[in-house]
Amino acid sequence: MIEPVLLEVASDLFDGGFKLFPALTLVAMLTVFLGVGWFFRVAAVDDMWVAGRSIGAVENGMAIAANWMSVAAYLGVASTVALLGYFGLAYVVGWTTGYFILLIFLAAQFRRFGKYTAPDFVGDRYYSDLGRAIAASTTLLIAFVYIIAQGNGLGLMAQYIFGVSYEVGVILLMTITIGYVALSGMLGATKNMALQYVILISAFLLGLYATGLVQGWSTALPFVEYGNQATAMAEIERQYTEPFANASYYHWIALCVSLIAGTCGLPHVLVRFYTADNERNARWATVWGLFFTLLLFLGTAAYAAFGSLLYQENVGEYTEMTGTESDTLVVLTAYLAGLPEWLVGIVAAGAIAAGLATTAGLFISASSAAAHDIYTNLYKSDATPREQLIVGRLTILSLGAVVTVLALNPPALIAEVVGMSFALAGTVLFPVFFLGLWWEDATREGAIAGMFVGLFFGFGSILNEILPQYIGALSGDAIFPAFAAIVPATSSSLVGVPAVVLTIVVVSQFTEEPPEDVKRLVRQCHSPEPMAKLQSAEEVATDGGTPEDD
Repeated sequence: MIEPVLLEVASDLFDGGFKLFPALTLVAMLTVFLGVGWFFRVAAVDDMWVAGRSIGAVENGMAIAANWMSVAAYLGVASTVALLGYFGLAYVVGWTTGYFILLIFLAAQFRRFGKYTAPDFVGDRYYSDLGRAIAASTTLLIAFVYIIAQGNGLGLMAQYIFGVSYEVGVILLMTITIGYVALSGMLGATKNMALQYVILISAFLLGLYATGLVQGWSTALPFVEYGNQATAMAEIERQYTEPFANASYYHWIALCVSLIAGTCGLPHVLVRFYTADNERNARWATVWGLFFTLLLFLGTAAYAAFGSLLYQENVGEYTEMTGTESDTLVVLTAYLAGLPEWLVGIVAAGAIAAGLATTAGLFISASSAAAHDIYTNLYKSDATPREQLIVGRLTILSLGAVVTVLALNPPALIAEVVGMSFALAGTVLFPVFFLGLWWEDATREGAIAGMFVGLFFGFGSILNEILPQYIGALSGDAIFPAFAAIVPATSSSLVGVPAVVLTIVVVSQFTEEPPEDVKRLVRQCHSPEPMAKLQSAEEVATDGGTPEDD
């Protein structure tokens, strides 16, 4: 069950007031981000949505890692491992395993399809405006849920650095993020994401190495040198190393499956493949993205061990940490280790870089869904590029305002909120993407029926557990506790994905086959022949799948 977050602390992490050097570091970092956004600002639709399809493998890999490695990865995973022990490792296992599915089954195929957005794929592959609308609406829902977690993390870090209230911190940093994304679009955001990755991973590793050295716990490889600390924590709380001590095997598997499927269904991650200059680089971008992500995830368990032990020694029982303290465990670890204020500030700035990168990608995917998939394709087919840009930027502003308000009172821990968005993406969109690319007989009716089933499990499970926190008339942890036990909000894909796949297959068997040109389009996505930079499968589709000569 999802528990509400209490924005209070027992440690004095947030009692130091305004911190000059960390504040200057953050201001300098944000100035650079805004400058990059302005320099690479967009005036064309291709640049706004897919960066002109000009991004190479290594840069795209950094952007994928930064885009996907949100505040939840930077701060939240260490928190869940510390509080949930072995069970928290499901976040590491699920998120990283999803990359292999992307690499083998989706990366190159999505690039060959060559559209602007994930809903674009659904609309064209399933020859359906209704399908496009459902996918676009789901994209907006995913961004909506996901950004709440980012706003939570950004607010906590602003609270530490500037000494302001949590609410002021959320509003301040969300306003900056909204401004630079609306200005720069995907091209500027991609350039920033590569830079943000360098900043966030440097800050993360700097704090980890410094803590290990100062405490005498590790030297060259803190990723594997924290065994004594993990053993010490296990003596206090056995679930730290004992599998499923306080949680069921079913829920661990359900969470892993949901995070795997969600990684393969997130629109703001999949659009990164559309920005690749060719399908080979789309695959290599996935490999690089996994490598860059690995550098952070290897350190999360070490941070959990170091931070928990330091909390136990300096504050109190680590199992009684408040939600705020656990969500800031990475920064709290550096603080409790007695590291200099400037160094703790750099670690906090890394968390902000992680939040900004992911939030930028989410805003871009949401704005493209609204402007390109809904406004242009469903409402005004002759919309000019200027109109699309205006609608996209208005979407960023309006969505940003709503999620900023909700982030002021977050419904759960950062990693749990992000887990909900992954489950929603995995349950609703992943089966449609996968079958659309690998089964040419999947029909329009099958996809639409499948997405409705996915929304029932994915979004329904979220409402089931979240609404009681905001509506006083609803008591208990969930509206339907039995449903929450089988289909948790963070783990709906284990039940939802098979149900959606079965629905698509069965309905497709009893409805008219897709048109032949759609089937050729699917075949072209698997052609061994390379395509030019701006080509798509639709432009070169033939019944064997060979591009035409330029």
